[in-house]
Amino acid sequence: MNVEQAGDTLALVNASLNAASAIALVTGFVFIRRRVVDRHRRAMLTAVGASALFLVFYLTRVALTGTHEFAGQGMARVVYLSVLVSHMILAVLVLPFVLRILWLARAERFEEHRRLARFVFPVWAYVSVTGLVVYILLYQVYGYV
Repeated sequence: MNVEQAGDTLALVNASLNAASAIALVTGFVFIRRRVVDRHRRAMLTAVGASALFLVFYLTRVALTGTHEFAGQGMARVVYLSVLVSHMILAVLVLPFVLRILWLARAERFEEHRRLARFVFPVWAYVSVTGLVVYILLYQVYGYV
């Protein structure tokens, strides 16, 4: 396996981790709505774990292969870049809030945890889903240069 193939494999792993994170987030949301706190906790820790692994593998992939230029043109390029830029900005911004939510839950400050999670959950879910969309557009539909 050469470096490019390894990078493409890591990109697929990252897309899978984004999908796992999104599924775990929605699952955790459903569990907390049903007041099944122990399963909510497990689902959310799964989302955190998948997101943390994503970050490690993403940095590894970038170190191996660098960034890629999207091969699509016209409106496809505009859509891709819009999704990518919003994904990247929100991914950076959401991280400290996710860490704060984890800390609040650990400290059993559940009212504050709940208030903050109402804003952080949709952003984190968006980041997870758009990560998958970026992968599909860049690696499966249009490719890269």
